[in-house]
Amino acid sequence: MTYRVCFVCTGNICRSPMAESVFRARIEEAGLDGLVVVDSAGTGGWHEGDAADPRTVSVLEANGYGSIHAARQFQTSWFSRLDLVIALDEGHLKALRRLAPTATDADKIRLLRSYDPAAGDDLDVPDPYYGGMDGFEECLELVEAASPGLLAAVREKVEGQAA
Repeated sequence: MTYRVCFVCTGNICRSPMAESVFRARIEEAGLDGLVVVDSAGTGGWHEGDAADPRTVSVLEANGYGSIHAARQFQTSWFSRLDLVIALDEGHLKALRRLAPTATDADKIRLLRSYDPAAGDDLDVPDPYYGGMDGFEECLELVEAASPGLLAAVREKVEGQAA
């Protein structure tokens, strides 16, 4: 059985495609690419069909990650096929919980930085869109810091499904 993870930010051109690319690389490195599907979406549809922000692409490529992406809006119907929905900030978390049709679906939603033990109480990945490259680099650092914990959690679920 395939385990499905979807990262969600506002427009699906900065934070969530960055998280998708980084986590997909971690899944491949862990040898789980046949068992885990990773994608992303936005809470809004303003950028549907657009590529990732050029600054996102630049930071990803400079750090050895892939960057093929087309933005899309998260749909309520997706909850039934997703195992884990990862919000990039508290606003996304709230929006996704409002969309969740059932309590079981709402339980699938987590904040990305909740998987980073060093994050403390600040669990938002700041939106880099209106800033410079340093915001995109910080975004990558925060995503990478949360990835080992998220990978461990997903690996546990995947191995539990296989048992």
